[in-house]
Parts: sequence; C-alpha cells; structure tokens
Amino acid sequence: MNRFVPLFLLLAATSCGSLRRVAEVDSTRVEVRTEVKTIHDTAWMELPVIVERVATLDTASVLENKYARSEASVSGGILSHSLETKPVKQPVAVESREIVRDSIVFRDRVVHEDIYIEKQLNGWQKFRLRMGDVSLILIAIAILYLLFNKLNLFKL
Repeated sequence: MNRFVPLFLLLAATSCGSLRRVAEVDSTRVEVRTEVKTIHDTAWMELPVIVERVATLDTASVLENKYARSEASVSGGILSHSLETKPVKQPVAVESREIVRDSIVFRDRVVHEDIYIEKQLNGWQKFRLRMGDVSLILIAIAILYLLFNKLNLFKL
C-alpha cells in the first residue's frame, strides 16, 4: 500500500489538455470599381472690350453686335460710326467627366498556431475541484492513519 501512495498523488497532480494545429489558408482577392461621373457646371466667359470704327461717304452705315453699343455722327459730309462692346460675363455650359477608381483588397488568412484546448473534466477532476486539494490530503492522511492503526505498523 505504501508503494501506491506516491502513484495516487502523481495521478492527482496531472492535468488534462491537448495541442491541436489550426490549418493555414491564405487567399487574396482584389475588387476594382471604376465609376465615371459626369459633372455639369457653368463657366463664365468674359468678352473682351472691342472698339471698331468705320468711315464712309454714304449717308447710312450699320454696325451691329449682340453685345455692342453703336454711335453715328455726320461731320463735313462724312458719316462716322463707332461700335463699342460692353464688358459682359456670358455663362457657358461646361461638361466634365471625373473617373473615380477604387480598389478593395480582401485578404483571408489563417495561420498555423499551436492552441492549447482544454478537455472536458471527468468525474474525478470535478470532485477534486469541489473538494479541493487540501481536503483530499486530509482524507488521505486519515485513511493512512486508520490503515496503519489497523495493521499495527506503528503505535501512538
């Protein structure tokens, strides 16, 4: 019986668990999105100031411009006509294209790692957790005391 006591103590001190490897998988996927946006905008074009003059021997002269002011005068039998444009800002429709490229990288990666996974506790291990190591030692000492008293191996 004395030979089995260290064996019982050794079994009581063992733990449970195992090592498992996790598989490694590495995959990369790139998703590219191209988006074309048409932007409608208004630009303002400024017309330059233009001065134009004509002298003629005729009695009538016509100078015409959408953005101009005209003055005519007769002096010494000569008709003088002047056309001056006004500085006006003219709106012009402008259409521009904007290309937006966006890429997203999806990377799934699993690395091999050693992970310690605990096993489920058996009945003996659950009992040890409930009772505690100290109470087990006290019970073992009491049993040994009773056995030795019964066998009369030592006298107290």
